[in-house]
Amino acid sequence: MADDRSEEWAAGAHEQPDGDAPAGPVTIAYIAESAGVSVPTVSKVLNGKKGVSNDTRARVEELINRYGYRKPPNRSNTLELVFRELRSMWAVEIIRGVEQVARKNRVGVMVSEFGLHDSAGTLIDDTLARRPKCVLSVAQLSDAEREQLRAKGIPFVVFDPTSELPDDVPYVGATNWRGGRSAVQHLVGLGHRRIAMISGPQDVLCCRARQAGYESAMKAAGLPVDPDQVVIAQLTREDGCAAARKLLAAPERPTAIFASNDLQALGVYQAARQAGLRIPQDLSVVGFDDLPVVAWADPPLTTVHQPLTEMAAAATELALALGHGEDPPRIGVEIATTLTVRESTAPPKG
Repeated sequence: MADDRSEEWAAGAHEQPDGDAPAGPVTIAYIAESAGVSVPTVSKVLNGKKGVSNDTRARVEELINRYGYRKPPNRSNTLELVFRELRSMWAVEIIRGVEQVARKNRVGVMVSEFGLHDSAGTLIDDTLARRPKCVLSVAQLSDAEREQLRAKGIPFVVFDPTSELPDDVPYVGATNWRGGRSAVQHLVGLGHRRIAMISGPQDVLCCRARQAGYESAMKAAGLPVDPDQVVIAQLTREDGCAAARKLLAAPERPTAIFASNDLQALGVYQAARQAGLRIPQDLSVVGFDDLPVVAWADPPLTTVHQPLTEMAAAATELALALGHGEDPPRIGVEIATTLTVRESTAPPKG
């Protein structure tokens, strides 16, 4: 990769003698902060686009001239789609949604993997060197990585955030709380009263939201939320199976289990078979995600449909709008989940 200092000098992002200049290089993010506007607004001024008031344009241009900032070389006509891990059943659905929108907008897609154990600093440097039009990150960017992208004027969108984000970070997610609530409402409507949940890691935002939806539906139905009926487990089939074995060994075993994702739900199937229980005659099961494979389970799984393809398409639209210097009406978007009822749920016996 080229020496970063030479790139900054070529872009006019060098230190200035003015007393009010920053200690480090002047970036588009610094210009935006100094002017009290967004990075897309500065981008509009630099590119001579409309949609900026005369006063704002004058203020931004004055700062650009004061610091000698010059627009860096044009970004490539590509969107970079960043994963932490590509080996997942979710990746194909996400890539499909991104490609649909990118093709329509004649934008190329670069798929990269930061890796769970790789050096993130080196990999974000590689992304910066490629100068994409925008970044759509399925990986959860750190504060430092987000600042590096902002400093280079590369807009980004976080897909399905796993943790709380600052208010100014664009994201697209799903209605996880509503999805968890609808799963339990379905089971209550069938007549279930002993409804257990296999929740996910509590540091993952969507898992906490799905559990909160479960608790809300239970309380609305006048049912107690028994701590012994909620087991925290990793989002894998193996951990779902271990959690289900614990729940099914209780003196008053649940008649239904809501799992935080489909992989956990498939683990419940395994535990039920080991316990000699039939689904749904002896135990109803609901998952979350609606991965293509669960329609072929035996029996087909009732699950909350998380519209990954639609979410990815919406995230791509948002990322490209930011890449074009537009100010979208919302920087946080949640796509609705829906319950897909199949054959793994039925009224309890007796």
